[in-house]
Amino acid sequence: MSRFRSVAAVSVAVAGCATLLTAGPAQAAGTVHLYKVYYDSPGSDLGGNASLDAEWVQLKNSTATSVSLKGWTLTDASNHRYTFPAVTLKAGAIVAVHTGKGTNNSAHLYQGRAAYVWNNDKDTATLRRSTGAVQSTCSYNSTKVDYKVC
Repeated sequence: MSRFRSVAAVSVAVAGCATLLTAGPAQAAGTVHLYKVYYDSPGSDLGGNASLDAEWVQLKNSTATSVSLKGWTLTDASNHRYTFPAVTLKAGAIVAVHTGKGTNNSAHLYQGRAAYVWNNDKDTATLRRSTGAVQSTCSYNSTKVDYKVC
């Protein structure tokens, strides 16, 4: 009888492991999230549009469907706020939100600012849904590198 219990116990353990292994990928849902913050544009910070456009934040849609970003906001710790226009981020796509001026397209959006937003030493980027709910945050605290992968 003890041999039967041992086989039964092993069978239950194997079944439990199989359940755990298959549950992982099914639970791994994607999100729209902050992906990278390039907070210290190359060269001197003289405030020209090329330098302002080299300061950006990337968002990534790691879901399997397109997501409308209309009304979502991106803010820094000082509450500089960018509100997304009617733009849709396709499944798996990345969009960069530049500080300066330019023409919006599916891969690049522009805040249209004439001054820097992201501090070169430390700051926090916050992405909020149109409802105001926090979707993603990314903080950095370094002058040794110019960007942070979130």
